Amino acid sequence: MNENFDRAPGAGRTRGAPVDPAMAVNARDGDAKALVFNQREPLRQPRSVPPFPESSANATAGLSGGDSQALGSSLQSVNSGFASVSRGSNDVDSVVRTSQLSASAPEFVPFGMGTYEEPLYYDDNECYSESYYSGDSLADTVTDFLCHLSSSPGSFESDVEEITSMLNCWVTTEELLKELVELIFTQSTAIPNFSYTGARLCNYLSHHLTLSPQSGNFRQLLLQRCRIEYEQRNEAVKGSPEAQKKFHSFVLFLGELYLNLEIKSAKGPPNRADILLSALKDLLESLLSHPVDANLICAVKLLKLTGSILDDAWKKIGKPHMEELVQRIKTVLLDATCSRDVRQMLLKLVELRSSNWGRVCSAAAASNATPDNDPNYFMNEPTFYTEDGTPFTAADPEYAEKYQELLERQDYFHDVYGENGNEEYDIEDEMDPEIEEAYENFCLESEMKRQQ
Repeated sequence: MNENFDRAPGAGRTRGAPVDPAMAVNARDGDAKALVFNQREPLRQPRSVPPFPESSANATAGLSGGDSQALGSSLQSVNSGFASVSRGSNDVDSVVRTSQLSASAPEFVPFGMGTYEEPLYYDDNECYSESYYSGDSLADTVTDFLCHLSSSPGSFESDVEEITSMLNCWVTTEELLKELVELIFTQSTAIPNFSYTGARLCNYLSHHLTLSPQSGNFRQLLLQRCRIEYEQRNEAVKGSPEAQKKFHSFVLFLGELYLNLEIKSAKGPPNRADILLSALKDLLESLLSHPVDANLICAVKLLKLTGSILDDAWKKIGKPHMEELVQRIKTVLLDATCSRDVRQMLLKLVELRSSNWGRVCSAAAASNATPDNDPNYFMNEPTFYTEDGTPFTAADPEYAEKYQELLERQDYFHDVYGENGNEEYDIEDEMDPEIEEAYENFCLESEMKRQQ
């Protein structure tokens, strides 16, 4: 390394710096281009030939002979190098001036790749446009939403308002409204355990959908669709297993619809649809008229779901329809050849109705409750077991007699059984003589060691 190497910032980068004589001498034998390579690049690319001749005249003033000639040839090479750089810069400028490229040109997208689109945002008060769902049809959107409610029924309250707002902007014709009714009806009777959520959705849409054509609003079109299945009840109960299964799903959905569909009244609280009350009675009679196991199971499910409400509604208008249905069930128990499990379900249903559908009379206070006015009077009573293992409670007619026998048995075996009938042992029983002698010796030895 040169001892005179200057480490100052920017050293050796001046345009008119004098050339080292040693470098000029070495350039005689070597290629003149090596000097151009060793020359420091200026801080800014020159656009014209720098005034090297003036500065070189001063540099060569003190030189003579061959040294001056060599230095002149090297400077000429440097000038030619800078001239070529200048010509290249002018060529770049000419290309830029004649270029047809534009900064506002459309983005290049390779074949097979889609362009990125900014997501659309809507204000709370802005109506959802149909372009937002341009990729999906009404059937796809509603089906996806119903499947979402089926898997996450707890999100009904938070999601139903959003989907209703979308439907109000989307469903603008009578044909679309009928399609919506058909979609909800089909999904509510096809998806297992969705009848309750489907009935809630129907009730919400019946009050919040704004479209009301001449053929009827959402609730009226829904009831018309239900009437089509209702009129085929006599054929469905005698049809194939697939037809019966579809009909049973419709029956349970209609029961949920009767419990959840509210019709606003001018005065007072909303009422239930009376037309469904008579429809459910006819459906129950059709199910019991063909007493196969599948129809009987459906009738039991429907009565457990709506029995108390139907009973109260019929009593209010003075109709003994529930008594007639219970009597038909008892007839089925005597005559029909149903399976043992179905027969047990019917017996439990009759027992449930005899206990006022498991409801406690509100007029009977807790202090005045008796087995006659409170079906849950013996609910928290303990369960006892007889000598042969038969369980009995306070509700058993023979409870007093069995309980007395249990008490006498505990008194008779008091030395063996404890207070709760559990076996216990007397710790004061006499020990074997050998064991007793060994125990006394152990106590004596322990006492002697303690005294020492």
